[in-house]
Amino acid sequence: MLSQITISQFTVVEYLEVDFRDGLTVVTGETGAGKSIMLDALGLCLGDRADPSAIRPGEDRADISARFEIDSMPAAQKWLEAHDLAADGDCLFRRVITREGRSRAYINGRPSTLQDCAALGELLVDIHGQHAHQSLLRRPHQRMLLDSYAGQLSTAQKVSSSASEWLRLRDELDAVRSNQQEQADREQLLRYQVGELDELALGDTELQSLEDEQRVLENADAIQRQAAGAIELCDSNESGVRAALAALDQDLHQGKTITNVREMLDSAAIQLAEARSELQQYLAGTENNPQRLAEVEARLEAIYALARKHRIMPEQLSAHHQALSEELATLDSSDERIEAMEAALAQQFDAYKNLAGTLSGARKKAATKLEKEVSKLLKKLSMSNCQFKIALGKREGHDPHLLGEEDIELLISTNPGAAPQPLGRIASGGELSRISLAIQVATAGNTTVPSMVFDEVDVGIGGAVAEVVGRLLADMGRNAQVLCVTHLPQVAAQGQQHLQVEKSGKGKRLASTLHELDENERVNEIARMLGGLKMTENTLAHAREMLESRD
Repeated sequence: MLSQITISQFTVVEYLEVDFRDGLTVVTGETGAGKSIMLDALGLCLGDRADPSAIRPGEDRADISARFEIDSMPAAQKWLEAHDLAADGDCLFRRVITREGRSRAYINGRPSTLQDCAALGELLVDIHGQHAHQSLLRRPHQRMLLDSYAGQLSTAQKVSSSASEWLRLRDELDAVRSNQQEQADREQLLRYQVGELDELALGDTELQSLEDEQRVLENADAIQRQAAGAIELCDSNESGVRAALAALDQDLHQGKTITNVREMLDSAAIQLAEARSELQQYLAGTENNPQRLAEVEARLEAIYALARKHRIMPEQLSAHHQALSEELATLDSSDERIEAMEAALAQQFDAYKNLAGTLSGARKKAATKLEKEVSKLLKKLSMSNCQFKIALGKREGHDPHLLGEEDIELLISTNPGAAPQPLGRIASGGELSRISLAIQVATAGNTTVPSMVFDEVDVGIGGAVAEVVGRLLADMGRNAQVLCVTHLPQVAAQGQQHLQVEKSGKGKRLASTLHELDENERVNEIARMLGGLKMTENTLAHAREMLESRD
């Protein structure tokens, strides 16, 4: 539950520290005293957008914190542990806003995002604003309200995700089908191109080998002449070397130098003989063969022509052949792909139907229950002739819808026998306030959130109905912490804790303060709410009677 709020330099609050208790806490004060400031500050701690103009005039920053006791809140404890923000027993939110427009948020002393603050705040407090009846007129809010009451917000999100995936698969399948003719044309072209390349059957190293062979065949005569001349030189040089060896008589020349020279000449003679042998083999393998040259040139021309046709270099043909073959294989399986996509679409449709069916069943059950609870509360609020209905209209068509299989709308009839109509068409301002309050009370009673805040939701209500409202809020306070900002003495009298907001000062230095009232002070405050600034014995007596008669 919410245990404390601390506010510093926010709007007209210089410094304020408020402790809260279990049950129903009421906040009252003169019009314009700043009763809603505390709730605005709480909203900032829980992720609302910050406005630098809300900083107290003359100050550089506002600093707000809210402390919650979470000993009995396993969901909040689990969230904090998952985000490495766990603390013993308490959860502390803090928000700092600077005049320059910067804003920082903290959870248990650690910097956090506003999204995290909002996500954790949803597990701890449920705020019903003073304009809740206006949002109640919007169909999206009505749908979310019913899903929340049914405990199916998670299922509704899954239904939305499932429908979104089905729509994505359908669009993808439609795109593939619409491109079938284009793909067929592309497949025909690829089959022709791959067929040509298959017929060419170019080997990985064939192009280089052919070009090397072409150069040899084109220059066969010159190569033969050069090789024959080189062989003659090898013969003559070998003879000269061997003659030099013979000239170095071993008996006359025994020095180290001559020995080294003899070894080098001997090695040279051997190398010349080996070179002559290699040249003879090369010459034997080189022939003037015009027919083979024509064959090589024809093969190269076929390779070059196909490369020009594909606008690539000849050495790129093998890689290009492989790429086209792979693309053709992909297109070859387009029919299989469409079949697979159709199967996936059908499977996703079945998954959606299962989720949507679960959500529809829960919505119908919750709608019946909520209708009864709201109707019972409306009778207590002097609207016994009202007929409250939740219409679950079947959507047209069979395609999955992001919002489920039914269109949800809250309907009301304020006159006996009249057909229920949308809230905005039938209910007057005062009636709408009471209907809104009945719905909020009914749905709040089903919430697992430990703290509920009502900000002047009793606008447009008075007299005996106001007393009923106070008792309803007090009843809720027996099961959860309820904080209510009110201008009705009948509601204020039902509170277990009563906080009063006062504004003091002049000009730019106005300041709002808040303190908890004792029993005598409560009598005076409720008398003020009953009779205005001029209090009489009658109003004081009436105030005492209201306090004494509270549950």
